[in-house]
Amino acid sequence: MKLLRIDSSARSQTSDQSSRGSHTRRLTNRFTRRWLQQRPDDLLISRDVGQSPPHPVAEKWVGAAFTKPERREAWMSETLAESDALIDELIAADLVVAGVPMYNFGMPAQFKAYIDNVVRVGRTFGFDRSRPDDPYTPLLAGMGKRLVLLGARGDYGYDPGGRIAHINHVEGAIRDVFAFLGVTAFHSIAVEYDEFGGDRLQASIASAERAVDELVDQIMQEAEQREMA
Repeated sequence: MKLLRIDSSARSQTSDQSSRGSHTRRLTNRFTRRWLQQRPDDLLISRDVGQSPPHPVAEKWVGAAFTKPERREAWMSETLAESDALIDELIAADLVVAGVPMYNFGMPAQFKAYIDNVVRVGRTFGFDRSRPDDPYTPLLAGMGKRLVLLGARGDYGYDPGGRIAHINHVEGAIRDVFAFLGVTAFHSIAVEYDEFGGDRLQASIASAERAVDELVDQIMQEAEQREMA
C-alpha cells in the first residue's frame, strides 16, 4: 500500500518533543510509525504543507487550469507544475493521513491552499455541461482510497453533539471536499483542551493516541482481508 502523510501545522516539532510542539504532528507520527512497524514494505510519502505551503490559487493558475491541456502554453504548464505534483501524490495514495489543527474554527490556510491545488477539473473531478442537473464526476471514486484526519483544538466540545460542535468548520469541510473528489471513506480523531493544558489535555492526548492505535489496526486488518480475497 501507499500512504500519503500530510502535515499542516505551523509548529515544526511534535508535542512530545516540545511543550510548544504540534499535537497533529504527534498523531501523524504515531499513525505512520505504527503502520510501518507492522507493514515495513509499504511506501510512505510525506508532504509538509505546514512548513512548505503550496502557492495559493492566483489568476494565472485559474487561467491555466481552465485551459484544455492541448491548448496550454508553456507558462501554463509551469504554473500548474506544483498542483500536478500534489495531485499525482494523491492519486497514487491508497491511504491519506492528514494532520490538520483547528485555526480559528477552520483549517489552516496552508491546508486550504493544498485543497485548492488538488481540486482541479479534468484531474480530480470532471464537469460535463451536457448533464446540467448533475455535471460533476468524482474522478477519484472507485479507487478504494481512505482519508484519516488527525486534528487538534484549543477548546473542547467540537465533536458531533458537543457543546460547540456548530462552530467546528474543519472535519466537515475537509470530508465534503474529499467526498466531492470520490474519497468517501473518512475517519477523524482529535486532541482537545490545548489552551487549558493540565490533566484534561493529557487525558485527551492519551485518548487520541489510543484511538490512533485502534484505527491503524482496524484499517490494516481490512487491508489484509482485501489483499487475501
